[in-house]
Amino acid sequence: MTGEEPRFTVEEVDSVPTPPRAKVEHIEAPATKLERKKDYLEGFLAEKPQDLTPGEPGGAIYDGVIAALKEIFDPEIPVNIYDLGLIYGVEVDDEGGVVVAMTLTTPHCPVAESMPGEVELRVSSVPGVRDAEVNLVWDPPWDMAKMTDEARLELGML
Repeated sequence: MTGEEPRFTVEEVDSVPTPPRAKVEHIEAPATKLERKKDYLEGFLAEKPQDLTPGEPGGAIYDGVIAALKEIFDPEIPVNIYDLGLIYGVEVDDEGGVVVAMTLTTPHCPVAESMPGEVELRVSSVPGVRDAEVNLVWDPPWDMAKMTDEARLELGML
């Protein structure tokens, strides 16, 4: 390598001219930019169907019952009974009567006697509910496939 000629030349300079700054001709006002960035689905997703009754899914009473059920936790498993899949059905009639069909993890569950009463009490406290009835069923039997993904994540199964 000592006998080879250099492949490039080096030129030393004292200074380099500053490159011109970029210019923005049309600056968008912050308010306009914010308005443009708003999600176009924002209002669409928040709006409820117009002819929805309170007892249908998405209605005030039905959603209130589901929220109340999500506040009741299984004493042995740190997951609410709704996400655990213990609630098989919620029916709300036009007068505000609610019927909940539910099961337990096993027929020998230690809260088999108290859990339906707690569910009835919590559901009865939802605004708009006239009365609540809880039907404890064993068919089909509960299994882990009935759990929501949130419950599985909470239990480390995902």
